[in-house]
Amino acid sequence: MQEKHITDKIKSSYPFVDIVFGTHTLHKFPEDLYKALETKKKLEDIIDIDGEIYEGLPIKRDSKIKASVTIMNGCNNFCSYCIVPYVRGRERSRQPKNIICEIEDLAKNGYKEITLLGQNVNSYLKVEKEKNIPFEQYRGINSFATLLKEINKIDGIERIRFISPHPKDFTDDVIEAIASSNKVCKLVHLPLQAGNTRVLKDMNRKYTKEQYLSLVEKMKNKIPNLTLSTDIIVGFPGETDEEFEDTLDVVKKVKFEQVYMFIYSRRVGTPGDKMKNQIPEEEKHKRFDKLKELVENQMEESNKKYIGTMQKVLVEGESKNNKDVLTGRTDSNKVVVFEGDKSLIGKMVELKIISEHMWYLRGEI
Repeated sequence: MQEKHITDKIKSSYPFVDIVFGTHTLHKFPEDLYKALETKKKLEDIIDIDGEIYEGLPIKRDSKIKASVTIMNGCNNFCSYCIVPYVRGRERSRQPKNIICEIEDLAKNGYKEITLLGQNVNSYLKVEKEKNIPFEQYRGINSFATLLKEINKIDGIERIRFISPHPKDFTDDVIEAIASSNKVCKLVHLPLQAGNTRVLKDMNRKYTKEQYLSLVEKMKNKIPNLTLSTDIIVGFPGETDEEFEDTLDVVKKVKFEQVYMFIYSRRVGTPGDKMKNQIPEEEKHKRFDKLKELVENQMEESNKKYIGTMQKVLVEGESKNNKDVLTGRTDSNKVVVFEGDKSLIGKMVELKIISEHMWYLRGEI
């Protein structure tokens, strides 16, 4: 709703809608609903500025074992395919104390795994420091690295994940924090988007193919048992067949544990949408299929390495496809199914991996 053309579309095509509200006025929804009911008038509550972070809004969680915790809102990167900075505003971080208190409360309620969320988590508190925006001093937290280390100390929490970091902000102190914190998972999601330096420049990603590969090498050297996942966009405007081959080259070299693949789609309001040299859909799909084949071949190879190993698995519940088996995930986020008593749900168990099946592993106690 922060995009004007969407708001206009709602007004013209769906006249029965009573309330239109944007991302920065979510906290006012009960008030807006009350006004609409009382006055019987249509209401629009959208502010086209950087919103503040409001604490204490109720959260409905689907799981009793795993929880996501937002640590910052907005984005300052302006990647040319992405609408987020225009609709979510500039980066702003939550106060360290509020994050720690929320996670401590989750731990007391039996949650075992926390995923820290942000458009660019590893620049947590960076804007505040650069612009001298005051933030509350709490337990020495003044960066993403120090936040990770402090969460690592919280009793009851057994696993810490985070999404998404930006390669350009992946500093040495964050690498050291991941390596030294026993609860921080050694699967790191490191978005690539494209493997060609010119395409990355057009995407406004602010790193080169060589810098990305160099960062991966550094992380592999410093973080024991590191595995990596990534995002890749296929068919960005102007990408040639030769430039797409660079993306395949990076995938071959890094050997990602998981790859989230997307066919580029135009988004009104972004620079990418205005670029002249859009790739035909048929070509995009051909490249996507080529990438998919490479990734699946690598996954098959990667999965074989798990057979015969012992893996710690956080048991999440019954398998969706078979109620007779339980399911959970490894540190590297691999799904494992196994036979076991339902009393194991919510616990960390050691499993021996006995077979692999592309999208999941089979284990036994």
